[in-house]
Amino acid sequence: MCPAHFSIQYPMIFQDFMKEAGLLCVGPIRESAVMASVNPFNLSDSEEEAERRPNETVDTERSPSEGAPGPPPGNHFSPSAEAEPPTLLLSTSAAATAAMSGITDTRVSVDVIAAQLLREQYILTALELHTELLEAGRELPRLRDYFSNPGNFERQSGTPPAKDQALGPGGPLNRAGSISTLDSLDFARYSDDGNRETDERVAVLEFELRKAKETIQALRANLTQAAESEVPSQERKNFNSNPEIQEPIRQLEKRALNFLVNEYLLKNEYKLSSITFSDENDDQDFELWDDVGLNIPKPPDLLQLYRNCGSPLPSPRDMVDVSVEVAFEDFPGNCTPPNPSKKTDLSQQQQTEVIQELEYQISLLNNEKQSLAEQIKKLQRCVKCDIVVSVLCYCRCSRTLSPAFQQALLSFCRMCSDSRLGAEVSRIADSEESVMLMLGRCLPHIVPNVLLAKREELIPLILCTACLHPQPKERDQLLHILFNLIKRPDDEQRQMILTGCVAFARHVGPTRVEAELLPQCWEQINHKYPERRLLVAESCGALAPYLPKEIRSSLVLSMLQQMLTEDKADMVREAVVKSLAIIMGYIDDPDKYSQGFELMLLSLGDPSERVVSAVHQVFIPAFAAWTTELGSLHTALIPALLARIEKLLTQGEHGLDEHKLHIFLSALQSLIPPLFAVVLQNAPFTSRAKLHGDIPAIEVTRFPRPASPLQDVATIIGSREMLSALLLLYDHQLEHEGTTGWESLLWVVNQLLPQLIDIVGRINVTSTTCVHEFSRFFWRFCRTFGKIFTNTKVKPQFQEILRLSEENVDALAGNGILTKATVPIYATGVLTCYNQEEDRKLLVGFLEDVMTTLSLSHAPLDSLKASFVELGANPVYHEMLLTVLWYGVVHTSALVRCTAARMFELLVKGVNETLVAQRVVPALITLSSDPEISVRISTIPAFGTIMETVTQKELLERVKMQLASFLEDPQYQDQHSLHIEIIRTFGRVGPNAEPRFRDEFVLPHLHKLALANNSQAAENKRVDIAMQLFEAYSALSCCFISEEVMLNHFLPGLRCLHADMEHLSPEHEVILSSMIKECEIKVENRGMSDAQGSLSIASSLVGEDAKTKFLSKMGQLTTSGAMLANVFQRKK
Repeated sequence: MCPAHFSIQYPMIFQDFMKEAGLLCVGPIRESAVMASVNPFNLSDSEEEAERRPNETVDTERSPSEGAPGPPPGNHFSPSAEAEPPTLLLSTSAAATAAMSGITDTRVSVDVIAAQLLREQYILTALELHTELLEAGRELPRLRDYFSNPGNFERQSGTPPAKDQALGPGGPLNRAGSISTLDSLDFARYSDDGNRETDERVAVLEFELRKAKETIQALRANLTQAAESEVPSQERKNFNSNPEIQEPIRQLEKRALNFLVNEYLLKNEYKLSSITFSDENDDQDFELWDDVGLNIPKPPDLLQLYRNCGSPLPSPRDMVDVSVEVAFEDFPGNCTPPNPSKKTDLSQQQQTEVIQELEYQISLLNNEKQSLAEQIKKLQRCVKCDIVVSVLCYCRCSRTLSPAFQQALLSFCRMCSDSRLGAEVSRIADSEESVMLMLGRCLPHIVPNVLLAKREELIPLILCTACLHPQPKERDQLLHILFNLIKRPDDEQRQMILTGCVAFARHVGPTRVEAELLPQCWEQINHKYPERRLLVAESCGALAPYLPKEIRSSLVLSMLQQMLTEDKADMVREAVVKSLAIIMGYIDDPDKYSQGFELMLLSLGDPSERVVSAVHQVFIPAFAAWTTELGSLHTALIPALLARIEKLLTQGEHGLDEHKLHIFLSALQSLIPPLFAVVLQNAPFTSRAKLHGDIPAIEVTRFPRPASPLQDVATIIGSREMLSALLLLYDHQLEHEGTTGWESLLWVVNQLLPQLIDIVGRINVTSTTCVHEFSRFFWRFCRTFGKIFTNTKVKPQFQEILRLSEENVDALAGNGILTKATVPIYATGVLTCYNQEEDRKLLVGFLEDVMTTLSLSHAPLDSLKASFVELGANPVYHEMLLTVLWYGVVHTSALVRCTAARMFELLVKGVNETLVAQRVVPALITLSSDPEISVRISTIPAFGTIMETVTQKELLERVKMQLASFLEDPQYQDQHSLHIEIIRTFGRVGPNAEPRFRDEFVLPHLHKLALANNSQAAENKRVDIAMQLFEAYSALSCCFISEEVMLNHFLPGLRCLHADMEHLSPEHEVILSSMIKECEIKVENRGMSDAQGSLSIASSLVGEDAKTKFLSKMGQLTTSGAMLANVFQRKK
């Protein structure tokens, strides 16, 4: 019986020669034992290997399992026509017969083949055979003696030797096709027809033989040195058994290491060190690896050896080439190789039987292969199902988030798998076969990119190995490499690592994630690079679904809380907030509610806008979803925020902390969508909601635009179809059936709304920020809960508080609620939610009633002004506000007309010039001719604002004419209130008005008013005018004033004011003296040089003494602190 064996083939050139020469083999030549490869650090001819293969021979035999090779493509190595035909050692027919029957075999001696090659003068083929035998450790004495004898290669002259000279080298050199010698041929010296001249043959022969001689000598020298330095096998066994004893280095190892060291020095730009190293080893050629040893494979460079030191490469002697063949006993006949002299032909019947038997065996093997393939597929399907089930098992918890909300929450992990590399990372191989497939896919991308710092290409390999490696220490090292793969990973690289971590977690389960991945995060929580800390923060969120719930709610939560408190990088804290949100989406420990609430408040108070934005977009919706499941959204979370707002209002009697109020109110605003979802999900009609049938689509403007997908009510509910069905039932229930038994909605109506309205009534109306925040809150609240709810539940409660009706207008004189923030918040937060005609009419009527009531009751107009400021910020409401003001212009009460005139001042700044020309100026002109002087005076601030903001010349001329009539008309000569209002207006608008208007109108009239004030008999009026003039001149001193206007109006006016202040206010007189002196110096200096830039008289005092005196006097003033602050504010 012939045992299964390992097969090896000689090169094609040798097979071609054998066919041409008649040495035809029906199968590839095979050895009886494995030919070990040459290892540069462990030679194949050592004693150990010799012991392992004691029966090795130099004979070769054919493998009967291999078919006969086909005919050669060409006869490249046949002898010339003049050469003697070679002797056939095995006839072609006999070989064919043997191949068909499988009964006989032919064993050809290698020595016979070598003799035939030398006899037929196939010198190059013989040389190649000799080289391959040397590499295999099976040197043939005939070839060794021939090629080591220089006499065989001496140059011959004269006639060629006789044909019977077997080993003479002088015969014609036939064309060689050896692959290993083609590089040594000079094809330019030959023609394709194969004809050569004698001298050309001699030259080629001389060159080829010289090269062969050199190669053989180098090979012999290397083998001799290796043999001399070889350590005996017993000593080597001692070294292996005693690791403390270091094995001495061999010469071959030393040369290999020298080459690798020199290569490393050159690659890393240590050129001088490389030169020195080469000089110290001058017996070695560092440019050619073959100098180390012939046919010894070059190992990886030092860097690769260092990186792979933890997992050493397998030794070649530990590897075998395996091939399979069918045992000969399965076929008829005897497998013992017959003697060639006793070969017999098989009958046709025997050949047919052999063919049929082979076909039968093939069919059996094919059937078995198909059966095994089906079993493999079934096993793979079972393994995949097990993986999916296991993932679902350890991901499942007691939470009941909607799939849409959970998917939107996990989207903030920002893991990427849509790229080629992302797909490779997320698809970890789970078998040896898939590992090989994955390596085949990834390695082509790794090789060209790893040197260009494209290290993310290594992530699939690292993860696969870490996932499947059996040793925990090695897995830990690989995961450490993963987290330290890139020094400062950018966003794309971080997402690739995150994707890999999630894929790893999905495969290995929560236990290994806790034991292997989390320690890597913990180690880098305080890394000096923010990109690495950012990777840790993002990893905690991405791994949250795959962690044990105990670890998720304890260790990971503590890690993120520490980073939120201590990390200084905004982007890291932002990622921490998002990861905390994901934790809140999976946590199911009710005891952690208070910790989550404190984390929400802590992150809301973060100084970074991006962190606060992440809180509203991700954390609060996730936390609200958890509290909804706990049933504490409307029983604990919202009441806790309201309690903190009320506490702020109680403590803020001397100044409200608007920043904290903004924090709490913005959190409440983010809780409106989940609160409405709770109302829908706990409604009496929820069980009747049906998704089939004709369900209308939700209007685009039905809900306010959500800040993130997690604040979308449809996402919280689960789908837009379900939300649409619930909204239909919701509106029907409110309109026809009421709220009986609807506990969640009753809590909103009976507890939340009254508490909010009470808080609004306690806010200072002059706080623009607070008014705006609460207005936006009520606007989103009403838009979310719908128009029916707003009309039937919200508006009645506000109207009950405000009590606006025609019957009790006179009784509202003492109604303080109209002066609070309730008015602007109701007007801008509730009445503006919907823009249909009836809604606009309701808003207009409310503002008209408020204006009338406040005017008739002589109440402060702050609440009305706040309403106009908030509404005036939106151009949509400009026309409507002008309609309200026109109602006041034509009102029968002078008090209402005065209020309307003052409201125009607030509206002019935001209205376009067309509306100013068409609606504002005509109304003001009408009021400026009002019979009541108080109404006319009330129009002056609005006229001044027009001069400050409008650019149309015609419009400015109309306003200037009206102001001139106030100043020059004799009927206003003794109107002290009118003069005070004009001076105050000039001081306010003068610095920002058109320069020509300021120089030609404002400053001359201020000069006249100052001059007239010198002769004012009433001291109290004189003081009032003087103080207003001082503030106006202080503000105008910041402007550039021409020399002519300075001499004719500004300085004379200052001197007039100085004369008043000498008697009325000596403190102000000192400042005026300094201002006058500085103006005079500036006028003198202008004659010598042109003025450069804008003058600031009050701030450019000459001399350190004058500056000190000026500042000391300013510090002593106590009567006009606001005015002085205004001076320096304008100076800036």
